[in-house]
Amino acid sequence: MENRSFRIKGMCCGEEVRLLRSEVAPLVGGEENLSFDLLKSVMTIKGELAPKVGEQIIAAVGRTGMEAVVLDGLCSTGVCPATEENVWEKHGRLFSCVAGGVLMAAAFVFQALRTGNLSAALTSESAAPSFAVGLYFASILAGGWFVLPKALYAAKKLRADMNLLMMAAVVGAVVLGKWLEAASVTFLFSLALLLESWSLEKAKREIAALLDISPRVARFICPNDGKIEEKPVDEIPVGTTVVVRPGERIPLDGIITKGITSVNQAPITGESAAVYKETDSEVFAGTINEEGAIEFRTTRLSVDTTLSRIVRMVEEGRSRRAPTEQWVDKFARVYTPIMMLIALAIALLPPLATGGNWANWFYRSLVVLVIACPCALVISTPVTIVAALGSAARNGVLIKGGAYLELPAHLKAFAFDKTGTITYGEPAVKEVLPVDNHNQTSLLANAAGLEIHSTHPVARAIIRHVQAMGISPQVAESFTILPGQGAEGRIGGRNYWIGNHRMLERWRRLSPVFTDKIDRIEQAGNSLMVMWCDDHICGLVTVADRVRPEAQEAVAGLKALGVERVVLISGDNNKSAALVANAIGVDECHSELLPADKVGLVSDLKTKFGGIAMVGDGINDAPALAAANVGIAMGAMGSDAAIETADVALMSEDLTKIPWLIRHSKKTMAVVKQNIFFALLIKCLFIGMAAAGVATLWEAIAADMGASLLVIFNGLRMLRVTDGGTRGSKNRVAPQVP
Repeated sequence: MENRSFRIKGMCCGEEVRLLRSEVAPLVGGEENLSFDLLKSVMTIKGELAPKVGEQIIAAVGRTGMEAVVLDGLCSTGVCPATEENVWEKHGRLFSCVAGGVLMAAAFVFQALRTGNLSAALTSESAAPSFAVGLYFASILAGGWFVLPKALYAAKKLRADMNLLMMAAVVGAVVLGKWLEAASVTFLFSLALLLESWSLEKAKREIAALLDISPRVARFICPNDGKIEEKPVDEIPVGTTVVVRPGERIPLDGIITKGITSVNQAPITGESAAVYKETDSEVFAGTINEEGAIEFRTTRLSVDTTLSRIVRMVEEGRSRRAPTEQWVDKFARVYTPIMMLIALAIALLPPLATGGNWANWFYRSLVVLVIACPCALVISTPVTIVAALGSAARNGVLIKGGAYLELPAHLKAFAFDKTGTITYGEPAVKEVLPVDNHNQTSLLANAAGLEIHSTHPVARAIIRHVQAMGISPQVAESFTILPGQGAEGRIGGRNYWIGNHRMLERWRRLSPVFTDKIDRIEQAGNSLMVMWCDDHICGLVTVADRVRPEAQEAVAGLKALGVERVVLISGDNNKSAALVANAIGVDECHSELLPADKVGLVSDLKTKFGGIAMVGDGINDAPALAAANVGIAMGAMGSDAAIETADVALMSEDLTKIPWLIRHSKKTMAVVKQNIFFALLIKCLFIGMAAAGVATLWEAIAADMGASLLVIFNGLRMLRVTDGGTRGSKNRVAPQVP
């Protein structure tokens, strides 16, 4: 389903997003079909649009005082092309602000010279001459050029927003004859919008810099004459041989065909240690070739590289709003009308109740209108969330939206799959035990003939062992996978099965002798596969896996962060799972689980603890990942399925990234709460000062501008978050499994 995207000129604050939601949502079937990227000023609509609907959307955006430009649907790929802008479109806010300031200053100087009283001109105690009034009026028009259309739209819709609040304050000051303050409010508000726009542009550039690390050109070997030429990466087809010198970034994903080197994969995985690479090793766009010159064969186009997919996921993640962000939006809808009612009450009630000076209380109400502007409150959350998403991607943790960034801070339970997550997932064959007349060669050949179809880690271990021994298996026909048990197929005209002991129980092939042997193998912490043919057992193959050295540290880190329950779940036998569980220090261990059993267990834990994260490989554990509140895929670099399946994808296989994710989530939410608290504190403080008559319009607009800028830059601190993983520590030792 193709999406349609629009660049929205004039969208620089959450208030404008709210206006667009209310105006455009009815045309596209509801708010669920709308998403906004505030930093890119892009509105995306899910699904295809009829030409007539597209025209209606452009007209609807125009009614809000903004302008929509069609982006040809390219933003659905995460790439938003720049649209041609004239000088006014690029710098109109700057021109408007400067013109308003210059005209206001000229009016003030003229008034001061004409009246001969600088203090009276500054405090608006003397009436401004007609020429000064004209200049002040021109200043208000210039400074409010981008504000007035939006304010008129809000007034027409009877929907209070920051633009209406500002213009109401300006009109009120004009009614009171305070032309200088009216012009000052307009100028300072336009300056605040300009600075806010610049700060958002800064955030946009910094976040883009985190992700835009892939070279623009690549040197490749021309197949015709063997010469090295350069081309833009977008023009390099799959299968091209690319040359990369030491110190250069790798431009595309591929497989090394010549050379040995070490590659810094930190831009994608966040790992500090370089990774050794040789012939047949996989390399990724955006990573840095540190030592030797290499040649590699490209395996993906530039738009499909691992880095490109990460960029797309981060772009799409911006539109998935965090619960706190949604709460702020809902709060702002109620907050702004309430503030207008408070301002109205301040203007009317004291004079009516006490006979106070109407002009004095009216002025105080104008101060409340100015400070009531909700922009600082509304913009505080999305800037922080987007910055945190960007820094997480830089650290090798791909989070698919604000909701999945916020949730880890509140989770009380984690479930880990064993094979491929807590362990390396690459078990090795330890022992081959043929039975009766079978020998090791025939047993392994038949086992490999079945397992060659499978991607299960145990199956791959058998295949690697067979290849190392130089055995050539006969590939099985009529192959069928039996989920959670094993597989069956036909080799040389006979039916063969290979699987765990549950399959033996199912076929009632177990004897006391084999039961004892299986128990001894499992007591040693090994997994086993049983091979049999038609009416007899052919033999056993035992395999063992290794626990990741950082697993124990990761579990301890989770508990230190307040996680109440860490659970190990596995389809492996009870003894193997229990040995690993004891070695890494989890609270519970559940073994011999089928995929459906894992889903049921995750659902039960979700109900018991109110929320759970499931950590798995993103492919075999997809149902359990989907059942959890947050699904976390391990080692997703280069894996389309892992990146697509999970809510969070760890681009490296470092388990310490999971405690880092919780710390990152908690820090992000702390910054969000700081911003919300500060924005509300400033407003409450100035409302009290306005009611007491000790705050001026200038002070209110300066405070509001300062609050907006402060929450933006406080949120941008999340861009500076560094890697919390400790992969590669010299002191780290794998936990010992007896």
